[in-house]
Amino acid sequence: MAAQLDLLSAGRFTMGVGAGWNEPEHAAYGLPFPPTKERFERVEEAIQVMRALWRAEPATFEGRHYRLRDAEMLPRPREGRPPLLIGGAGERRTLRLVARYADEWNCLMLSPEKYAAKVGVLERHCEAEGRDPATIRRSMMMFGAVGPTDERVARSLQELAPMLTRREGLTTAELGERARARGAAVGSAEQAAETLGRLAELGVAEVQMQHLFFDDDEVPIYLAEEVAPLVANA
Repeated sequence: MAAQLDLLSAGRFTMGVGAGWNEPEHAAYGLPFPPTKERFERVEEAIQVMRALWRAEPATFEGRHYRLRDAEMLPRPREGRPPLLIGGAGERRTLRLVARYADEWNCLMLSPEKYAAKVGVLERHCEAEGRDPATIRRSMMMFGAVGPTDERVARSLQELAPMLTRREGLTTAELGERARARGAAVGSAEQAAETLGRLAELGVAEVQMQHLFFDDDEVPIYLAEEVAPLVANA
């Protein structure tokens, strides 16, 4: 399926993988949720299997969890494709996999300070793997409390509150402080652009802003018309 999508999209497809984290989601769909060690073993073997199947010759692989014997996959993607994105920010396992295999590293929102520390860890893994960290594209998924009015920002912060604290009754200002500390963009277009600009200086090439409300398009339009132009050249 990945190969077909890559061909049908004329090379615009990126294959994303990760070790998984949401156990209730797995349970909802009747999928096993192995212990952490096994999940990381499986995702590394899966990467090796995919790369073997994407090559021109039949693939043979003998792993602990997956095995192939002269397997052929058709259609095949074009040589060197699709690029592989690995998601997560775990310093011991995930960033080692990023250094070893990834074309792109994606993580969930981190403050610029915490992100800089993760970059340092990734660079050390790259050194151990003999890889130039500049060859790894960087992106981030981010929740934002951004909007054209204080009321919309406050509503977004209330929606984010369960992610930020277990305490109830915090003021909008207190929630905003917690959201910024977690790495969310908060406030006006100019304030969001400042956060995004600091991440761009650390090498983040793309931010996927998570939409919180599906009953209107006010925030996506604000992001496109007011925020995006401010960071277009970041």
